[in-house]
Amino acid sequence: MGKIALTGIKPTGILHIGNYFGAIKPALELAADYDARYFIADYHALNTMKDGAELNTRIREVAAGWLAAGLDPERVIFYRQSDVPETFELATMLMCFASKGLLNRAHAYKAVVQANGEKGADPDAGINMGLFTYPVLMAADILLFDTDIVPVGQDQTQHVEMAADIAGALNFNYKRELLKVPQASVRENVAVVPGLDGRKMSKSYGNVIPLFCTEKELRKLCMKVVTNSQGIDEPKNPDESQIFLLYTLFATPEERAALAARYRAGGMGWGEAKEELFRAANRELSPLRERYNAIMADIPALEKILKEGAAKARAVSSQTMARLRTASGIAL
Repeated sequence: MGKIALTGIKPTGILHIGNYFGAIKPALELAADYDARYFIADYHALNTMKDGAELNTRIREVAAGWLAAGLDPERVIFYRQSDVPETFELATMLMCFASKGLLNRAHAYKAVVQANGEKGADPDAGINMGLFTYPVLMAADILLFDTDIVPVGQDQTQHVEMAADIAGALNFNYKRELLKVPQASVRENVAVVPGLDGRKMSKSYGNVIPLFCTEKELRKLCMKVVTNSQGIDEPKNPDESQIFLLYTLFATPEERAALAARYRAGGMGWGEAKEELFRAANRELSPLRERYNAIMADIPALEKILKEGAAKARAVSSQTMARLRTASGIAL
């Protein structure tokens, strides 16, 4: 067995091209070199999503999206978090080795406490135990599978560090390495995808291009990308154009160079540049859209893939819990 990489995908919204270039493609490329375990983090989503029907839909949409983007369930253990009960058993055990002081330092928890303070509200207003213990459940996700690396952005390394701290505390107590101590793999060169308004593409800004929108909707959204007031004849700087920055994500190096030259020469209006963006984007996204629609049209087949992935995951997770139960004295 090679080194193990693990990442969770929280089903809290519609997948967009920022997710695709910033998370999905890098994770699929990583799976070529590692034994990968990728999961739908549905219990993590429960902290913010309380509508059952909506959460169920999002779980399936996200799962279908990853499969449409190229995830191969024969090579990657791909499962739904809630289908692996050992995750929650391990989380309960880890609670006994995770100090409250450690959890007090979690960024998400501290951010809500700070926001409450700025509003003059009770520090604990709006904080449930799911939010407070979020790092422990995430540690269980990671530690259950003897994970070597967890691909994260720079702002998410704390979660992996906390998992390592908790694993270290448990191992120290039982005087042996029952849990592998993971490391964060920081993605240095992940694309920062600009949104329609020029800011980073984000659901919270309402500036996204959904990954599987229709061709008609894709063209409409491409036409909404923000521009400046330069006229058709004026030379334009491609490096300062939101249209061109999006275009580079889909175009070949030769296409990028050719369009950049047209920008600098003048004689091309923003409408024409947006048409070029649409053509390049639709070329890459059309096959993904077709696969996604086919997957979503056969939910029983999608559920079968997730259940088969869960069976593979449980074959590993049950071994982890067996050695932990034995070491703890719960089962000898």
